Amino acid sequence: MQRNGIHHVTAISGPARRNLDFYARTLGLRLVKKTVNFDDPGTYHLYYGDETGQPGTILTFFPWEHVAPGRLGVGQAETTLLRVPERAIGYWTHRLIEQSVPHEAATSRFGETVLAFQDRDGMRLALVAVPGAEDEPGWSDGAVPSEHAIRGFHGVSLLVADAAPTAAVLTDVLGLAAAGTDGAHQRFRAAGTAIGGIVDLHAAGGFLAGRMGGGSVHHVAFRAADDRAQAEMARKLAQDHGIQATAQQDRNYFRSIYFREPGGVLFEIATDAPGFAVDEPVATLGQALKLPPFLEGHRRTIEAALPPVA
Repeated sequence: MQRNGIHHVTAISGPARRNLDFYARTLGLRLVKKTVNFDDPGTYHLYYGDETGQPGTILTFFPWEHVAPGRLGVGQAETTLLRVPERAIGYWTHRLIEQSVPHEAATSRFGETVLAFQDRDGMRLALVAVPGAEDEPGWSDGAVPSEHAIRGFHGVSLLVADAAPTAAVLTDVLGLAAAGTDGAHQRFRAAGTAIGGIVDLHAAGGFLAGRMGGGSVHHVAFRAADDRAQAEMARKLAQDHGIQATAQQDRNYFRSIYFREPGGVLFEIATDAPGFAVDEPVATLGQALKLPPFLEGHRRTIEAALPPVA
């Protein structure tokens, strides 16, 4: 069965050690893969998620030691939404205070309690209280109790000048459907997909354009069950919307194509297979530096250039 919705979100951060400390220790996500940016192997590519890194839970980062801060604006992902059990919001409010994490008072959007906060680079995130999420498995290594653990993505909010062209791609190509409005936000939902099934469009015509940098989301990736499903999405994108995707690129853990959607956000379509256990056991995910075959011969040079992480 085809599952639509978000596969992963990739962002830019500052120092790798600080990034690891925040996402693995403060937020309690599992580091499921420690590799490098295949296009720039002098920097890490860190993947966080649930126990196995299933699609819809994967938040990834390109960490650069001295990255300049980004600026949020039109053509960017505004907020990355993380789902937690409804009863966990009180726990998370106290935890953010204890960990000195900048956050806002809980509010309501689309009838859901939303607790917005920022990471150490200013990336905008929010915890969304989801009824029934307590019945979904929660991974924990002790930093955050499993009953309060993050259950993957609720969705993403995109800041665009005009929602209509982006909405057309979401519905016609990526398989989402309109699911209501709340003020300036329009919601789109993938049917039958709880984790990572939501995209909100925040229309803000005339707002300043964004600038990529630390704290910015680099791209949002959507799911394709396999190569055939991905190719069909690329065909519809070109035929119906006049947008050409890139050639397929092998990312070891999924295969990807990329395109700039009409609102300016970089989108990826990534296959569900083969997953993160393709080159190491689930029990030891994220512990060793993994390199793709074409970089393995340069391991010593790469390892020498990378900063140490705990």
